[in-house]
Amino acid sequence: MVIISKTILRAFGLVYPDAAGALNDWYAVVKNADWATLSDIRQNFNSVDYVGNDRFVFNIRGNKYRLIAMIFFDTRTVYIRFVGTHAQYEKIDASTI
Repeated sequence: MVIISKTILRAFGLVYPDAAGALNDWYAVVKNADWATLSDIRQNFNSVDYVGNDRFVFNIRGNKYRLIAMIFFDTRTVYIRFVGTHAQYEKIDASTI
């Protein structure tokens, strides 16, 4: 999959160093993936949730952090829309961010 943009992950990792390794792991798995459906994603990330509008929520580092990505299966593209703490996630609408 093509991931846009790794810069967001790097910046978050600088603020929250304990998340950096887990975000790098997530990036590596997604980059090498060839997903076509939610079921395909769940083979790599069994706790992923679909929240509407092509947005998927991933738990990072044991649900301490959340990552929201828009995934377009037909173009094999993943757009990172949000990375934050669980508390930050609770304050947003995941289906519209």
